[in-house]
Amino acid sequence: MTDEVPRRSLKVTDPRALRAYAHPLRMRLIGLLRGEGPMTATQAAARLDDNVPNCSFHLRQLAKYGFAERVPGADGRERPWRATTQYTSWDDDSDDPAMRAATDEINSAMVDIYLQRARDYLAIRADEPTQWRAAAGFGDALLHVTAAELREITETVDALLARYDDRIADPAKRPPGSRPVTFVQMALPRGTAPAQEPAAGDGP
Repeated sequence: MTDEVPRRSLKVTDPRALRAYAHPLRMRLIGLLRGEGPMTATQAAARLDDNVPNCSFHLRQLAKYGFAERVPGADGRERPWRATTQYTSWDDDSDDPAMRAATDEINSAMVDIYLQRARDYLAIRADEPTQWRAAAGFGDALLHVTAAELREITETVDALLARYDDRIADPAKRPPGSRPVTFVQMALPRGTAPAQEPAAGDGP
C-alpha cells in the first residue's frame, strides 16, 4: 500500500479552520490531492485550469490550518503537496453561533461544487458507455423517519462506502474497469420539525 495519502480523518472543531476550508478552490485542491495523490502547485494548476500563484497561495492556506502539507523528503525546487487526511468532518449540531455559521458556509460551498459536477456530467453523459449511463444518474426517495432513524441510515451508507476506501490510496486494489465516481449524499428534512415527545418516565 502506498502512503501518499495518510489514512486518517480530521474532525474540525475550530470555526476559523472550517471557514478557511470553505473556499471552492481549496476544496477542489484537497479533492485533487486526495483523489490523485501528491502534486506540485504547477501540476494542480494545470489540472484545475487555474494559475500557479493562486494555487500555491491556497495550498499554503490549507497547510496553515492542517489540511495539506509538503511531502516529507521530496527533492526538487518545487516540492509536492499532499492532503494530511483522507476525510474531513465537522459537527452540524453545534450550539456555537460561529461554528453554525461556518458549517452553513462550507455546506453551501459543497452544494455549489456538487451541482457543478452534476452539470459537467450531464454535458458529457451522451458520450458515456451504456453500462456507465445505466449505473450512474440521479434519484431521490421520500422517507418518514425519526432523527435517530435518519442517523442510522446515514451511518449504514457510510459503512457501505467505507468498503471501498482502500482503493483510494492503493491503485493496485482497484479492479480492472474501475474509475473515480463522486457519490453525493444528502439528507434534507422537509416541513416543520415535530415537537419532541417526552422521554419515558418523564412527567406530563
